[in-house]
Parts: sequence; structure tokens; C-alpha cells
Amino acid sequence: MHVSLAPLLGWTATLVVCGLAWVRGGPAEKWGAAIVLGGSIASLLIQIFLPARIEAVALLLLEGLYGLSFLMLALRYTSPWLGGAMLLQAIQFSLHAYYIVGERPHDLTYGVVNNLNSAGVLICILFGIFVSGRRRVER
Repeated sequence: MHVSLAPLLGWTATLVVCGLAWVRGGPAEKWGAAIVLGGSIASLLIQIFLPARIEAVALLLLEGLYGLSFLMLALRYTSPWLGGAMLLQAIQFSLHAYYIVGERPHDLTYGVVNNLNSAGVLICILFGIFVSGRRRVER
């Protein structure tokens, strides 16, 4: 049985950042963590249970929902990290759309861009946790 290290690292980073957001973050960071964790679980279920052609469209819709969720948070909390996360989700949505419209199979480029983008969203949340913690200390 072959186990890839990338998904294990991705899930570990996701769980650590979401846990930190829940413990140390403010309301925006907690909502952001909930969106990321819910989206990650939904993405995993889509990849496991849906056929390839339906999977691609379902992932595109999920990325759109992801981006809309971050937009709603950005409008509510007006935090710079949310703007970054929202822009990264727009890139992610575009990546999925490009591969669907071009009828391209997921390749190394797709995997690298997808993983870097997901890491970028986690870094945005970490930035939000740091800023939220600094605000609490200053008060």
C-alpha cells in the first residue's frame, strides 16, 4: 500500500490551523476555520464518492461556495486576511474552471497550484489569528 505524504501534511496543517483559530482566534478566524474545515471534508467526500466528471463540477461549485463564504465574512468583519483568503479562493475557482472547460485531467500543475493555494488560505488564517491575539493584548 502506497501512502502519499502530501495529503497527510495537508490535513495536519488544516487541523492545526483550524484548532489554533478556534482556541486563539476571534470570531472571524473561527468562522474562517469552520469554512476551511467544512470545505475540506466536503471536498474529500466529493473525491471519494462521485465519478470523475461529476466530481469536477461538484468541486467547482464547492470552490464557488467557499469564495462566497469568505466574501460574506469579509463584508462582515473587514479584515485584511479575509480579503487575501477570498482572492485565493477566486484563484482556486478559476483553476477548477480552467481544467473543466479545457477538459484537462488533473496533472502535476493542478496539484501544485491547488496545494499552494490551500496553504495560502491557511497562512491567511494564521495571520488573522496573530492580529487578533495582538489586539487582545493591546486592550
